[in-house]
Amino acid sequence: MKELNSFLQNRSVRRVGVFLLIAFVLYLLRSQMNIILLTFIFSYLITRLENFILRRISIYRQIIVLLLYVVIAAVIVFVFVKYIPVLADQINQLVKFGNHFLTTDSNNDFINYIIGLANQFDIMKYTEQGVSMILTYLTNVGTVLMNVFIALMLSLFFSLGKEHLISFTNQFSTSKIAFIYEEVKFFGSKFVATFGKVIEAQFIIALVNAVLTTIALWILGFPQLMTLSIMVFLLGLIPVAGVIISLVPLTIIGYSIGGLEYIFYILIVVIIIHALESYVLNPKLMSAKTNLPVFYTFIILIFGEHFFGIWGLIVGIPVVMFFLDVLGVTNQEEDEQLKDTISHT
Repeated sequence: MKELNSFLQNRSVRRVGVFLLIAFVLYLLRSQMNIILLTFIFSYLITRLENFILRRISIYRQIIVLLLYVVIAAVIVFVFVKYIPVLADQINQLVKFGNHFLTTDSNNDFINYIIGLANQFDIMKYTEQGVSMILTYLTNVGTVLMNVFIALMLSLFFSLGKEHLISFTNQFSTSKIAFIYEEVKFFGSKFVATFGKVIEAQFIIALVNAVLTTIALWILGFPQLMTLSIMVFLLGLIPVAGVIISLVPLTIIGYSIGGLEYIFYILIVVIIIHALESYVLNPKLMSAKTNLPVFYTFIILIFGEHFFGIWGLIVGIPVVMFFLDVLGVTNQEEDEQLKDTISHT
């Protein structure tokens, strides 16, 4: 009995047990996972934006919070009502054009070779499956809007009553379940420090990519710029692969507008933006200790999409970064640099 008590008092055992309890609770709440993730993302991003504004403007925090939520709600409703139906229609037309493109002979031998290669791998079969999944999400506007509305309201209540919420939650530290509270607090702080920051970085990167791509498409004379920019932004939320995936519809539209010359221009634009993301934005914004190799990134995206759908593509990398942080996995090169810095000071 004494050995069992000693085993249960072990910090690592308690931590694993609490983690399994949290995982079990989240499994029971899996039907509400959309609202849970959206609430966390809204709360985290708006808190960061709120702090950014308050450092520059002296004003009541509650006023800033209310103004931010009003603006965000108005933008979301405007995009969903005005542009999501247009985006769904544009994707549908894009699929039809892609089918026509792959079933029609061209005067160009290189294009015919590409068409033959695509038909050999039956690429449209996979494209149509992915597009049909996207269309299902886009056309089911009512359910998505309801989830977004509930998440916005929950995050609004969190932001307005943050101080009281924190003080009330801290009361558990002296309760009979204090050991559970301490472990939940540990995982919560790790989650915010890794998952939250990676999500924030993905949003900033997606926004920068969308703005730069839209400017390039405007110069090239692409139609429906707002619709395309929304599509690029949404795909940009997928780390690394999002920029590459956006290449497919953009090259098809570019070929319909200006032929092979425009495909070349689009490739140059995507290469420049991908280089900017990989060598400037990611090192600048990603503050996690471990930089995932591209191979691991694509493995996580593939399995994340398989098990969790679109959410797996967006939150797969942040979740893995959270686990790596909990397990204490660090970049050896950074550790060596840190040791060198300490030894020279």
